[in-house]
Amino acid sequence: MHIHVEDEYNLDEDVISKIGSFPTKNQWGELLFDANGNKKLSEHELQIMIERLEQKFIEVTEILRMSRNDPNTAQTPYRVAKMLVNELFSGRFSEGPKLTVFPNRKKVDELIISKGIEVMSVCSHHWQTISGHCAIGYIPEESVIGLSKMSRVVQWFSRRGQIQEELGEQIADYIEELIHPKALGVVIKARHYCMIARGVRGSETDSLMITSVMRGLLLDEMNLRNEFLKLIED
Repeated sequence: MHIHVEDEYNLDEDVISKIGSFPTKNQWGELLFDANGNKKLSEHELQIMIERLEQKFIEVTEILRMSRNDPNTAQTPYRVAKMLVNELFSGRFSEGPKLTVFPNRKKVDELIISKGIEVMSVCSHHWQTISGHCAIGYIPEESVIGLSKMSRVVQWFSRRGQIQEELGEQIADYIEELIHPKALGVVIKARHYCMIARGVRGSETDSLMITSVMRGLLLDEMNLRNEFLKLIED
């Protein structure tokens, strides 16, 4: 089927109508799951994945008519395969970070905030970079969590095929389940290279996508929410 650029939106509607009819297992009988899902795999399974991907990316370079006699391209299929499995999509295949939770002995009842947490992800639509920062704030109930551990949670969920809206929700769900805070906020500001490197031209290099997730008191109390947003301003 030949698809023209102006048919892109019609294509999306057509694909959406077919959701549920795509395969649920791959050709090796392995279960398929969402781009931002998670299933821990062994080192042996990951190595097999890299080997399979390398062969597929050899096909990609040949379809694009790139000669691997070019020394800059000779090892590209292996590099790309290894990068996807061990780096960009590593959060899909690894266990969640081990986080130590401490009792809230002093009954802290104010906002605890960590901001400037790096977000490095991949848009699940076009496999282009999502690059930015995340701020997390919460008011503890019975437990507190080390602020440095927030970065591990963000990285684990980021290193998958993502859309930013769901990334914030996943981070919030994980923290809420872990420490049950009175208030919780997750704000992400990021650049999307699916806009910068393709699509409509303009001022995309300066554009940011900003998403927020508010739970508990941060959802219900406007003054508290404004305080949180003020404190995380750059």
